[in-house]
Parts: sequence; structure tokens; C-alpha cells
Amino acid sequence: MKTALIIIFLIITVILSIIVMMQEGKSGGLTSSISGGGADTYWSKNKGKSKDAILRKITVVLGILYMLIALFLSSKFI
Repeated sequence: MKTALIIIFLIITVILSIIVMMQEGKSGGLTSSISGGGADTYWSKNKGKSKDAILRKITVVLGILYMLIALFLSSKFI
């Protein structure tokens, strides 16, 4: 049981790392503040259906699973 949880934990760790690296940054830095950066685009209007929104949801789910498995592995139940 413990070995299976450790393997699942490692798989989640790798997938979570890859998904976090695939996401775009929240801020555009100095360039976006100078140019205005407030233009409405198709992606800004449909944030719930964009690639970033899907990656964000997957990140949240995997993060919660990561924390739960980490807590379970560190407890004395196993």
C-alpha cells in the first residue's frame, strides 16, 4: 500500500511540475504596463474555456492530491 502511494505521489509530482511550467505568467512585466495591457481579446473574454483556465484547474486538483497524499504518507496510519 505504501509503495503504491509513493509511486502515485512521484507521478503526481512530475505531472504537476510539467503543468506548472506550461502555464503562462500572470504579469507581462514593464512592457504591458507601458502599452496599456488592457485590450479585450477573445481569450480574455473566454477565460473559463482557455488553455490557461484548464491548466489552472488541473494544477489545483493535482496540488490538492499532492498535499493529501503527502499528509497521508507522513502520518502513522501506514
